[in-house]
Amino acid sequence: MPGDLSIPLTTIVAFLLVLARVSGVFTFVPVPGFAAGPEPVRIVFSLAVTLALFPLWPVVHTVPETGTLVGWLVMEAVMGLTIGLVVGFLSEAFGFFAQLISLHSGHSFASTIDPTTQADSGLIVVMAQSIAGLLFFTLGLHRQVIRIFCASLATHPPGSFTLSAATADAVVRIGATIFSTGLRLALPVIGLLLMADLALALLSRINMQLQLNALAFPAKTLATLAILALLLPVAGMVYQDYAARLFETIPGLIGG
Repeated sequence: MPGDLSIPLTTIVAFLLVLARVSGVFTFVPVPGFAAGPEPVRIVFSLAVTLALFPLWPVVHTVPETGTLVGWLVMEAVMGLTIGLVVGFLSEAFGFFAQLISLHSGHSFASTIDPTTQADSGLIVVMAQSIAGLLFFTLGLHRQVIRIFCASLATHPPGSFTLSAATADAVVRIGATIFSTGLRLALPVIGLLLMADLALALLSRINMQLQLNALAFPAKTLATLAILALLLPVAGMVYQDYAARLFETIPGLIGG
């Protein structure tokens, strides 16, 4: 008797729901080079993750109507986007920190190609985002994302997530932490550059014949690189603390 290789429609519906959530998550998760990778690779990766989560697929007893299915798919994608957006704040905080110090240190004049967006960007910004991507994997945060995703499949079946005003407000409030975290990292560098400017201004005031304008730019550039080297261990701890706070808020966020 030949085997039956047909796939029930309910299984296909469950596959589409999980795929929509997975695709939404990996849209904003700060995986280095993932956004700029070839489209087929990203599609295959999302499909592979979806198939790997087969034991956690939701049980769909009946095939919903077309309108209901589309609504579920949209909400699943929105839920995945919400999780990925909050996780993406990690990289954005480091990018904001790099923008602040680049403007004050003169490194904004040095630019390179951002491997993520393929656009011309500041050298310090690209370095900061690359370091943030390395820390993301070094600290095992990619495993945390998978755990949160698996837990969401168990606690939030299809059709249970709704994008409310409270959820949107919570995302905006969490997004504001990008600026506070970036400012925490940038304040030591900005303070050092401010003291360097004051010292050079005072020397110029004492002796008018000293031409310090030509020395100000290289001095601030070297001072910035020196303090950045000293801040690298602290930046790792700030990144880890910020990641812990973000991951603590995600379950309550998607549960709203």
